Amino acid sequence: MASILVIEDDQRIRQSLATRLAERGHDVVSSATAMEGVERAVGGEVDVVVLDLGLPDIDGATALQMIRAVSQVPVIVATARDDEAEIVKIFDAGADDYVVKPYSANHLEARIRALLRRSGTTSEERVIAVGALIIDLDANDATLDGVGLDLSGKEFDLLAYLAERPGTMVSKRELLAAVWRQPYGGADKTVDVHLSWLRKKLGETAAEPRYIHTRRGRGVKLVEPDS
Repeated sequence: MASILVIEDDQRIRQSLATRLAERGHDVVSSATAMEGVERAVGGEVDVVVLDLGLPDIDGATALQMIRAVSQVPVIVATARDDEAEIVKIFDAGADDYVVKPYSANHLEARIRALLRRSGTTSEERVIAVGALIIDLDANDATLDGVGLDLSGKEFDLLAYLAERPGTMVSKRELLAAVWRQPYGGADKTVDVHLSWLRKKLGETAAEPRYIHTRRGRGVKLVEPDS
């Protein structure tokens, strides 16, 4: 299991998360202020940080920048806002993932597991299966029906990001921020082009999707095809 640092000023939320994550076998420490949390985060003794943005002494975005100045420890940001501009701002500041309040301990732990698989700080097998599609995060390799897929680096990163959130609609703005680390320009076709290439290699089209499903104005999701 993982060593998790929860930086949250709300005592009820902080204690509840610590208790529920500990019940799942994790080693949990917590901080009520940004400065104390930053000190613990950069100490090298935690595997992942859960960082609230609304802290009393320093705002969470500044705390994240302080952590990133000296450490690459994985950080999940907890935010009360789910608009795309806020999400892009979070990723640009150096977050690895985010959760929107209110969220459950189960949802947070799923995000933590996915993040630790990506970062390689867990002994858990880093292989994701979505139907007959198998993604090996360690080998940067994917197969479909047992046949290897010839993917570029960004195609694999895009596929892996979606596979870690199966069935979840992800906006193109989020994909551009998380996979390419770029702001969304509105007319940018980077994500669309890579989705088109990825669909072709999966043997499907936008008109007849199997794994990759898009919804205008909402985003894209990866799902197991109907049997």
